[in-house]
Amino acid sequence: MPWQEVSIMSQRREFVLFAQAEEANLSALCKRYGISRKTGYKWLRRSGAEGAAGLQDRSRRPRHTNNKTADDVEKAVVALRRTHPAWGARKLRVRLQALGHKDLPAPSTVHGILQRHGLINPDAAAPPHAWQRFEHAAPNHLWQMDFKGHFALQQARCHPLTVLDDHSRFSLCLAACANETGNTVQTRLMSTFERYGLPDAMTMDNGAPWGSDAAHPYTAFTLWLMRLYVRVTHSRPYHPQTQGKDERFHRTLAVEVLRGPPFRDLAHAQQCFDVWRDVYNLERPHEALGQQVPASRYRPSVRTFPSTLPAIEYGPDDRVRKVQCQGEFSFHGHTFRVSKCFHGYPIALRPTPEDGKFSIHFCATRIGFVDLRNPNP
Repeated sequence: MPWQEVSIMSQRREFVLFAQAEEANLSALCKRYGISRKTGYKWLRRSGAEGAAGLQDRSRRPRHTNNKTADDVEKAVVALRRTHPAWGARKLRVRLQALGHKDLPAPSTVHGILQRHGLINPDAAAPPHAWQRFEHAAPNHLWQMDFKGHFALQQARCHPLTVLDDHSRFSLCLAACANETGNTVQTRLMSTFERYGLPDAMTMDNGAPWGSDAAHPYTAFTLWLMRLYVRVTHSRPYHPQTQGKDERFHRTLAVEVLRGPPFRDLAHAQQCFDVWRDVYNLERPHEALGQQVPASRYRPSVRTFPSTLPAIEYGPDDRVRKVQCQGEFSFHGHTFRVSKCFHGYPIALRPTPEDGKFSIHFCATRIGFVDLRNPNP
């Protein structure tokens, strides 16, 4: 039978004594004492080297733990996680590297540290997704803009306005707004344009104040953007993935900011937004950017925001018409209509390859078509 716990030392001494005899049969002794020949030789070797002390049990803990994470590194991981509770092991490791920490363990080890300290919520883990990412080739080619769902303050509601650069994921604007009107958005964008310049294009959904629906995409606000020669595009109805980067930004904002203590008022919300926006742009590693921060890929636009709106100019071959109060204009003896927001402004008509069909332009944006072959569809 195997060693009995109550007499383990005495049995080992007996075994060694008998095994050291000149006529001893080691295989038979091992069988009688219920141990393997390997174990029998081990006790003989230890007894010969250390005497009776060699028969004591030894700790199986390694004498050297070269792979053990240094205490200061483990403390730094825990401290950074407590500062940013939503950051995973990879983000924490990259940020610690940026802060100058050396000999950092692998992300799996960082994850283990978080588990040991009770900083992992298994219910909060997001299911894996096989994302297919698309991005514009350079900063300011396209900005995505939207409102995050509004939420209650102590005596009002906050409507977070977000603007994100498509190429770099850089947060250009994160504003705590009192409403979602065109004037509010325009005021916030003016400050953004003054700091970062003008983008080539902006995409937004089909709600107010961007446009009532896909068939009526133009408002006084989008007309102002077009006068700045910013191309306006709209997401497909019921397809929020068209603005996927801004939608993902909203989820991050919700987890890292909006789930915290409630804000007192809009000023308090804006103060918290400003602090977090700096962390997001300058400190938080982004997986889609190869764990780089958004600021590392963003550069301000070379197109500066003008102090006054530029004059509306068209080419010498354009057929220019002035839009009347209901959005109507005359062309080749027929009356056509565009959005009423163009009232009082000149538009240009240009022939297309199709005979009798003309495209309608406002500044640099094509806003529709007219077909002289079917003037009253």
